[in-house]
Amino acid sequence: MNALGNILWLLLGGLLISLYYAIYGMLLCVTIIGIPFGIQMFKLAALALCPFGRDVEIMADGSCIQTIFNIIWIVTGWWEIALFHLFMGILCAITIIGIPFAKAHWRLLKMSFLPFGSARTM
Repeated sequence: MNALGNILWLLLGGLLISLYYAIYGMLLCVTIIGIPFGIQMFKLAALALCPFGRDVEIMADGSCIQTIFNIIWIVTGWWEIALFHLFMGILCAITIIGIPFAKAHWRLLKMSFLPFGSARTM
């Protein structure tokens, strides 16, 4: 079931979302300061490529640097990604068929809002 969900996800826009994250991750990695943020974008790209069968876990014991990076992430406007996933999750949840895709968007929402200190789990 996870394989079928991932194939449908890729065909219905998941590949575009993953490419978006990967391209912006490469652009962020061009600068030394942007490398940690680029790495988080690559993590989002990997999760956006195959979201079914994976989950996101927010670590409660985050370090001070993770908190600072999350604040910088939010202040610099990357919270708009989380807003996109929230909107798409609500839009997908309107139909019964779209509920699994809504759940996938909400997993991406968790990781895109606070990427530092969050981890994918299999």
